[in-house]
Amino acid sequence: MMVKQHMLFTLYSFCGIVLKDILPVSGTQGQFPIVQNITLTEGGIVNLTCRVENNDNNSLQWSNPAQQTLFFGDKKALRDNRIELVRATSQELTISISEVTLGDEGLYTCSLFTMPVKTAKAYVTVLGVPKKPEINGLTKPAMEGDLITLTCVTSGSKPAAEVRWFRNEKEIKGAKEVNASGRTFTVKSSLRLQVDRNDDGVAYTCKVDHVALTATPQQTTEVLEVHYAPRVEIKHSLTIPQEGQYLKLECVSKGNPSPDPVLWTKDGGDLPDLDRMIVEGRELTFTSLNKTDNGTYRCEATNHLGTNHAEYVLFVYDPNALEQRGPDHALIGGVVAVVVFVTLCLIIVLGRYLARHKGTYLTNEAKGADDAPDADTAIINADGNHAHAEEKKEYFI
Repeated sequence: MMVKQHMLFTLYSFCGIVLKDILPVSGTQGQFPIVQNITLTEGGIVNLTCRVENNDNNSLQWSNPAQQTLFFGDKKALRDNRIELVRATSQELTISISEVTLGDEGLYTCSLFTMPVKTAKAYVTVLGVPKKPEINGLTKPAMEGDLITLTCVTSGSKPAAEVRWFRNEKEIKGAKEVNASGRTFTVKSSLRLQVDRNDDGVAYTCKVDHVALTATPQQTTEVLEVHYAPRVEIKHSLTIPQEGQYLKLECVSKGNPSPDPVLWTKDGGDLPDLDRMIVEGRELTFTSLNKTDNGTYRCEATNHLGTNHAEYVLFVYDPNALEQRGPDHALIGGVVAVVVFVTLCLIIVLGRYLARHKGTYLTNEAKGADDAPDADTAIINADGNHAHAEEKKEYFI
Protein backbone atom coordinates (compact mmCIF):
# COMPACT_ATOMS: atom_id res chain seq x y z
CA MET A 1 0.00 0.00 0.00
CA MET A 2 2.84 2.41 0.93
CA VAL A 3 4.69 1.77 -2.36
CA LYS A 4 1.55 2.43 -4.32
CA GLN A 5 0.99 5.60 -2.35
CA HIS A 6 4.52 6.79 -3.15
CA MET A 7 4.09 5.97 -6.83
CA LEU A 8 0.86 7.90 -6.92
CA PHE A 9 2.55 10.82 -5.16
CA THR A 10 5.34 10.90 -7.70
CA LEU A 11 3.00 10.53 -10.67
CA TYR A 12 0.56 13.20 -9.63
CA SER A 13 3.35 15.55 -8.63
CA PHE A 14 4.67 15.47 -12.16
CA CYS A 15 1.18 16.06 -13.49
CA GLY A 16 0.64 19.06 -11.23
CA ILE A 17 -2.35 17.48 -9.44
CA VAL A 18 -2.89 18.29 -5.77
CA LEU A 19 -2.51 15.01 -3.90
CA LYS A 20 -4.56 16.03 -0.91
CA ASP A 21 -7.63 15.60 -3.07
CA ILE A 22 -6.72 11.97 -3.67
CA LEU A 23 -4.87 10.72 -0.55
CA PRO A 24 -6.28 10.95 2.96
CA VAL A 25 -4.82 13.58 5.30
CA SER A 26 -2.51 12.03 7.90
CA GLY A 27 -2.84 12.60 11.59
CA THR A 28 0.86 13.65 11.70
CA GLN A 29 0.32 16.68 9.50
CA GLY A 30 1.96 19.07 12.00
CA GLN A 31 5.02 16.92 12.59
CA PHE A 32 8.45 17.30 10.93
CA PRO A 33 11.36 14.85 10.67
CA ILE A 34 14.45 15.50 12.82
CA VAL A 35 17.99 15.27 11.44
CA GLN A 36 21.50 16.47 12.40
CA ASN A 37 24.45 17.96 10.51
CA ILE A 38 27.54 15.74 10.44
CA THR A 39 31.26 16.38 9.97
CA LEU A 40 33.72 13.57 9.25
CA THR A 41 37.05 12.99 7.59
CA GLU A 42 37.54 11.62 4.11
CA GLY A 43 37.49 7.82 4.06
CA GLY A 44 35.26 7.52 7.12
CA ILE A 45 31.69 6.25 7.61
CA VAL A 46 28.71 8.53 8.05
CA ASN A 47 25.38 7.49 9.59
CA LEU A 48 22.38 9.53 8.49
CA THR A 49 19.46 9.30 10.91
CA CYS A 50 15.97 10.70 10.39
CA ARG A 51 13.42 10.47 13.23
CA VAL A 52 9.78 11.39 13.84
CA GLU A 53 8.04 11.21 17.20
CA ASN A 54 4.70 9.92 15.92
CA ASN A 55 3.97 8.41 12.56
CA ASP A 56 0.83 6.86 11.14
CA ASN A 57 2.74 4.52 8.84
CA ASN A 58 3.90 7.32 6.55
CA SER A 59 7.11 6.54 4.69
CA LEU A 60 10.51 8.09 5.36
CA GLN A 61 13.03 8.69 2.59
CA TRP A 62 16.67 9.75 2.34
CA SER A 63 17.95 11.64 -0.75
CA ASN A 64 21.49 12.73 -1.63
CA PRO A 65 22.61 16.25 -2.63
CA ALA A 66 21.77 15.42 -6.25
CA GLN A 67 18.19 14.65 -5.09
CA GLN A 68 18.62 10.97 -5.90
CA THR A 69 16.67 8.68 -3.57
CA LEU A 70 18.99 6.53 -1.49
CA PHE A 71 16.44 4.62 0.61
CA PHE A 72 12.64 4.75 0.61
CA GLY A 73 11.69 3.11 3.86
CA ASP A 74 13.68 -0.12 3.95
CA LYS A 75 13.93 -0.27 0.15
CA LYS A 76 17.27 0.66 -1.42
CA ALA A 77 16.83 2.90 -4.42
CA LEU A 78 20.41 3.73 -5.53
CA ARG A 79 22.94 1.15 -6.60
CA ASP A 80 25.95 2.07 -4.51
CA ASN A 81 27.66 -0.66 -2.52
CA ARG A 82 28.87 1.90 0.01
CA ILE A 83 25.31 2.71 1.11
CA GLU A 84 23.67 0.34 3.61
CA LEU A 85 20.49 0.27 5.68
CA VAL A 86 21.08 0.47 9.42
CA ARG A 87 17.56 0.80 10.82
CA ALA A 88 14.10 1.28 9.31
CA THR A 89 10.95 1.69 11.43
CA SER A 90 7.90 3.88 11.24
CA GLN A 91 9.70 6.44 13.42
CA GLU A 92 13.29 6.16 12.21
CA LEU A 93 15.26 5.69 9.04
CA THR A 94 19.05 5.37 9.47
CA ILE A 95 21.45 4.61 6.63
CA SER A 96 25.25 4.52 6.42
CA ILE A 97 27.70 5.57 3.72
CA SER A 98 31.20 4.08 3.97
CA GLU A 99 34.48 5.20 2.39
CA VAL A 100 33.18 8.75 2.20
CA THR A 101 34.80 10.97 -0.41
CA LEU A 102 34.89 14.73 -0.80
CA GLY A 103 32.24 14.28 -3.51
CA ASP A 104 29.80 12.97 -0.89
CA GLU A 105 29.73 16.34 0.82
CA GLY A 106 26.51 18.29 0.59
CA LEU A 107 22.92 18.66 1.72
CA TYR A 108 21.02 15.40 2.36
CA THR A 109 17.22 15.45 2.60
CA CYS A 110 14.92 13.35 4.76
CA SER A 111 11.29 13.36 3.58
CA LEU A 112 8.21 12.34 5.56
CA PHE A 113 5.39 11.49 3.16
CA THR A 114 2.48 13.16 4.86
CA MET A 115 0.15 15.49 2.99
CA PRO A 116 1.88 17.79 2.26
CA VAL A 117 5.35 16.19 2.35
CA LYS A 118 7.57 17.46 5.14
CA THR A 119 11.34 17.56 4.83
CA ALA A 120 14.44 18.17 6.92
CA LYS A 121 17.96 18.74 5.60
CA ALA A 122 21.27 17.61 7.08
CA TYR A 123 24.57 18.97 5.82
CA VAL A 124 27.43 16.47 5.60
CA THR A 125 30.86 18.11 5.74
CA VAL A 126 33.79 16.00 4.57
CA LEU A 127 37.27 17.04 5.74
CA GLY A 128 40.21 16.49 3.43
CA VAL A 129 43.15 14.99 5.35
CA PRO A 130 46.46 16.72 4.50
CA LYS A 131 49.25 14.53 3.24
CA LYS A 132 52.54 14.21 5.11
CA PRO A 133 54.63 17.31 4.39
CA GLU A 134 57.72 17.26 2.24
CA ILE A 135 60.76 19.51 2.71
CA ASN A 136 62.50 20.58 -0.50
CA GLY A 137 65.49 22.78 -1.28
CA LEU A 138 67.90 21.21 1.20
CA THR A 139 71.46 21.01 -0.10
CA LYS A 140 73.65 18.40 1.57
CA PRO A 141 76.08 19.61 2.50
CA ALA A 142 75.61 23.37 2.45
CA MET A 143 78.64 25.64 2.61
CA GLU A 144 79.01 28.31 5.26
CA GLY A 145 77.64 31.56 3.87
CA ASP A 146 75.32 29.88 1.35
CA LEU A 147 71.83 31.32 0.90
CA ILE A 148 69.28 28.49 0.75
CA THR A 149 65.48 28.27 0.71
CA LEU A 150 63.68 25.42 2.47
CA THR A 151 60.15 24.72 1.24
CA CYS A 152 57.54 22.62 3.05
CA VAL A 153 54.58 21.39 0.96
CA THR A 154 51.42 19.54 1.99
CA SER A 155 48.44 18.81 -0.26
CA GLY A 156 44.93 17.36 0.01
CA SER A 157 43.72 19.43 2.97
CA LYS A 158 40.18 20.76 3.26
CA PRO A 159 39.98 23.36 4.67
CA ALA A 160 43.52 24.64 4.09
CA ALA A 161 46.01 23.29 6.63
CA GLU A 162 48.32 25.33 8.86
CA VAL A 163 52.06 24.83 8.32
CA ARG A 164 54.56 25.69 11.07
CA TRP A 165 58.38 25.70 11.11
CA PHE A 166 60.64 24.81 14.04
CA ARG A 167 64.40 25.27 14.42
CA ASN A 168 65.16 22.48 16.86
CA GLU A 169 62.42 23.15 19.44
CA LYS A 170 61.94 26.88 18.75
CA GLU A 171 59.18 27.96 16.36
CA ILE A 172 60.19 30.29 13.52
CA LYS A 173 58.06 32.01 10.92
CA GLY A 174 57.92 31.06 7.26
CA ALA A 175 56.26 32.60 4.19
CA LYS A 176 52.91 30.85 3.55
CA GLU A 177 51.23 30.27 0.20
CA VAL A 178 47.84 28.55 -0.37
CA ASN A 179 46.60 27.21 -3.70
CA ALA A 180 43.22 25.56 -4.42
CA SER A 181 43.20 22.29 -6.32
CA GLY A 182 39.63 21.15 -6.94
CA ARG A 183 37.96 20.66 -3.57
CA THR A 184 41.25 20.58 -1.65
CA PHE A 185 44.15 22.93 -0.97
CA THR A 186 47.92 22.77 -1.37
CA VAL A 187 49.80 24.73 1.28
CA LYS A 188 53.44 25.76 0.95
CA SER A 189 55.67 27.51 3.48
CA SER A 190 59.20 28.72 2.74
CA LEU A 191 62.23 29.59 4.88
CA ARG A 192 65.10 31.67 3.50
CA LEU A 193 68.38 31.06 5.34
CA GLN A 194 71.97 32.24 5.12
CA VAL A 195 73.67 29.34 6.82
CA ASP A 196 76.73 29.48 9.03
CA ARG A 197 78.60 27.03 11.28
CA ASN A 198 75.95 27.42 13.98
CA ASP A 199 73.41 25.77 11.63
CA ASP A 200 75.46 22.59 11.36
CA GLY A 201 73.48 19.74 12.90
CA VAL A 202 70.35 21.85 13.43
CA ALA A 203 67.03 20.07 12.89
CA TYR A 204 64.45 21.97 10.82
CA THR A 205 60.95 20.56 11.30
CA CYS A 206 57.80 21.28 9.30
CA LYS A 207 54.54 20.52 11.17
CA VAL A 208 51.03 20.40 9.71
CA ASP A 209 48.04 21.27 11.90
CA HIS A 210 44.51 20.46 10.71
CA VAL A 211 41.09 19.77 12.17
CA ALA A 212 41.12 16.34 10.50
CA LEU A 213 44.27 15.36 12.41
CA THR A 214 42.70 14.45 15.72
CA ALA A 215 45.85 12.85 17.15
CA THR A 216 49.32 14.30 16.61
CA PRO A 217 50.11 16.67 13.75
CA GLN A 218 51.96 15.33 10.76
CA GLN A 219 55.55 16.48 10.47
CA THR A 220 58.82 16.05 8.62
CA THR A 221 62.32 16.83 9.91
CA GLU A 222 65.55 17.48 8.05
CA VAL A 223 68.95 17.96 9.71
CA LEU A 224 71.10 20.63 8.10
CA GLU A 225 74.74 19.82 7.40
CA VAL A 226 77.07 22.78 6.95
CA HIS A 227 80.72 22.57 5.90
CA TYR A 228 83.02 25.28 7.26
CA ALA A 229 86.72 26.04 7.70
CA PRO A 230 88.36 25.11 11.03
CA ARG A 231 88.93 27.33 14.05
CA VAL A 232 91.67 26.43 16.53
CA GLU A 233 92.51 27.18 20.15
CA ILE A 234 95.06 25.67 22.54
CA LYS A 235 94.11 24.64 26.08
CA HIS A 236 96.80 24.02 28.70
CA SER A 237 96.92 22.37 32.11
CA LEU A 238 99.32 24.76 33.95
CA THR A 239 99.16 28.46 34.78
CA ILE A 240 102.85 28.82 35.75
CA PRO A 241 104.89 26.01 34.17
CA GLN A 242 107.91 25.00 36.27
CA GLU A 243 110.82 22.72 35.68
CA GLY A 244 110.03 19.06 36.26
CA GLN A 245 106.25 19.49 35.99
CA TYR A 246 103.84 17.62 33.72
CA LEU A 247 102.22 19.81 31.03
CA LYS A 248 99.54 18.92 28.48
CA LEU A 249 98.63 21.16 25.55
CA GLU A 250 95.36 20.30 23.80
CA CYS A 251 94.65 21.55 20.29
CA VAL A 252 90.89 22.13 20.08
CA SER A 253 89.88 22.49 16.43
CA LYS A 254 86.33 22.79 15.13
CA GLY A 255 85.55 22.39 11.46
CA ASN A 256 83.45 20.36 9.07
CA PRO A 257 84.80 18.11 7.69
CA SER A 258 86.78 17.46 10.86
CA PRO A 259 90.37 18.71 10.41
CA ASP A 260 92.26 15.55 11.36
CA PRO A 261 95.11 15.22 11.99
CA VAL A 262 96.48 18.49 13.40
CA LEU A 263 100.09 19.62 12.99
CA TRP A 264 102.28 20.67 15.96
CA THR A 265 105.41 22.79 15.39
CA LYS A 266 107.87 24.72 17.58
CA ASP A 267 109.32 28.12 16.64
CA GLY A 268 108.33 27.54 13.02
CA GLY A 269 110.06 24.16 12.74
CA ASP A 270 109.53 20.54 13.65
CA LEU A 271 109.20 19.44 17.26
CA PRO A 272 112.46 18.23 18.84
CA ASP A 273 112.81 14.48 19.08
CA LEU A 274 112.63 14.06 22.85
CA ASP A 275 111.35 11.13 24.87
CA ARG A 276 109.61 13.45 27.34
CA MET A 277 107.65 15.18 24.56
CA ILE A 278 104.76 13.05 23.27
CA VAL A 279 102.24 13.83 20.51
CA GLU A 280 99.02 11.81 20.62
CA GLY A 281 96.33 12.97 18.22
CA ARG A 282 95.49 16.56 19.18
CA GLU A 283 97.53 16.53 22.44
CA LEU A 284 101.14 17.55 23.03
CA THR A 285 102.42 16.30 26.39
CA PHE A 286 105.59 17.20 28.31
CA THR A 287 106.29 14.54 30.92
CA SER A 288 108.95 16.67 32.66
CA LEU A 289 109.41 20.32 31.73
CA ASN A 290 112.85 21.74 31.08
CA LYS A 291 114.00 25.27 30.23
CA THR A 292 115.07 23.96 26.85
CA ASP A 293 111.34 23.55 26.14
CA ASN A 294 110.89 27.32 26.07
CA GLY A 295 109.47 28.55 22.79
CA THR A 296 106.35 29.18 20.71
CA TYR A 297 104.27 26.11 19.97
CA ARG A 298 101.80 26.21 17.11
CA CYS A 299 98.88 23.92 16.36
CA GLU A 300 97.58 24.01 12.79
CA ALA A 301 94.37 22.43 11.45
CA THR A 302 93.31 22.10 7.81
CA ASN A 303 90.32 20.91 5.80
CA HIS A 304 89.34 21.51 2.18
CA LEU A 305 87.81 24.88 3.08
CA GLY A 306 90.82 26.44 4.76
CA THR A 307 93.55 26.43 7.42
CA ASN A 308 93.65 27.93 10.90
CA HIS A 309 96.19 27.88 13.74
CA ALA A 310 96.74 28.89 17.37
CA GLU A 311 99.97 29.53 19.31
CA TYR A 312 101.11 29.00 22.88
CA VAL A 313 104.26 30.66 24.26
CA LEU A 314 105.92 28.38 26.79
CA PHE A 315 108.26 29.81 29.44
CA VAL A 316 109.47 27.35 32.03
CA TYR A 317 110.22 28.87 35.46
CA ASP A 318 112.88 27.78 37.95
CA PRO A 319 110.92 26.73 41.08
CA ASN A 320 113.80 27.86 43.36
CA ALA A 321 113.78 31.33 41.82
CA LEU A 322 110.06 31.57 42.36
CA GLU A 323 110.46 30.79 46.08
CA GLN A 324 113.32 33.34 46.55
CA ARG A 325 111.61 36.05 44.60
CA GLY A 326 110.82 39.07 46.83
CA PRO A 327 107.73 41.16 46.77
CA ASP A 328 106.29 42.03 43.44
CA HIS A 329 108.11 45.27 42.52
CA ALA A 330 105.80 45.93 39.65
CA LEU A 331 102.83 45.90 41.99
CA ILE A 332 104.60 48.19 44.49
CA GLY A 333 105.61 50.57 41.73
CA GLY A 334 102.02 50.72 40.54
CA VAL A 335 100.76 51.58 44.03
CA VAL A 336 103.38 54.30 44.45
CA ALA A 337 102.50 55.80 41.08
CA VAL A 338 98.84 55.95 42.07
CA VAL A 339 99.67 57.66 45.39
CA VAL A 340 101.88 60.25 43.67
CA PHE A 341 99.22 60.98 41.09
CA VAL A 342 96.52 61.48 43.74
CA THR A 343 98.85 63.78 45.75
CA LEU A 344 99.59 65.95 42.71
CA CYS A 345 95.90 66.22 41.96
CA LEU A 346 95.22 67.40 45.54
CA ILE A 347 98.01 70.02 45.36
CA ILE A 348 96.66 71.40 42.08
CA VAL A 349 93.12 71.62 43.42
CA LEU A 350 94.29 73.32 46.66
CA GLY A 351 96.40 75.83 44.74
CA ARG A 352 93.48 76.81 42.52
CA TYR A 353 91.26 77.23 45.58
CA LEU A 354 93.75 79.56 47.36
CA ALA A 355 94.34 81.58 44.19
CA ARG A 356 90.60 82.24 43.76
CA HIS A 357 90.42 83.74 47.32
CA LYS A 358 93.56 85.92 47.27
CA GLY A 359 92.82 89.77 47.02
CA THR A 360 94.97 92.70 45.86
CA TYR A 361 94.27 96.12 47.58
CA LEU A 362 95.36 99.32 45.84
CA THR A 363 95.42 102.51 48.08
CA ASN A 364 96.07 106.11 47.08
CA GLU A 365 99.57 105.83 48.50
CA ALA A 366 100.25 102.99 46.21
CA LYS A 367 98.81 104.83 43.28
CA GLY A 368 101.08 107.78 43.99
CA ALA A 369 104.10 105.59 44.11
CA ASP A 370 103.23 104.16 40.76
CA ASP A 371 103.28 107.57 39.04
CA ALA A 372 106.13 109.31 40.98
CA PRO A 373 109.75 109.37 39.81
CA ASP A 374 111.05 109.21 43.40
CA ALA A 375 109.94 108.59 46.99
CA ASP A 376 109.39 112.24 47.95
CA THR A 377 107.16 112.86 44.98
CA ALA A 378 105.25 109.74 45.84
CA ILE A 379 104.58 111.04 49.37
CA ILE A 380 103.53 114.45 48.09
CA ASN A 381 101.23 112.82 45.56
CA ALA A 382 99.79 110.68 48.29
CA ASP A 383 99.26 113.67 50.63
CA GLY A 384 97.55 115.61 47.93
CA ASN A 385 95.00 113.03 47.43
CA HIS A 386 93.60 112.71 50.95
CA ALA A 387 90.19 113.60 49.65
CA HIS A 388 90.09 110.30 47.95
CA ALA A 389 91.97 108.34 50.56
CA GLU A 390 88.90 106.48 51.60
CA GLU A 391 88.40 105.11 48.09
CA LYS A 392 89.84 101.70 47.80
CA LYS A 393 89.54 99.29 44.99
CA GLU A 394 89.64 95.59 45.43
CA TYR A 395 90.57 93.25 42.68
CA PHE A 396 90.14 89.55 42.70
CA ILE A 397 92.01 87.10 40.63
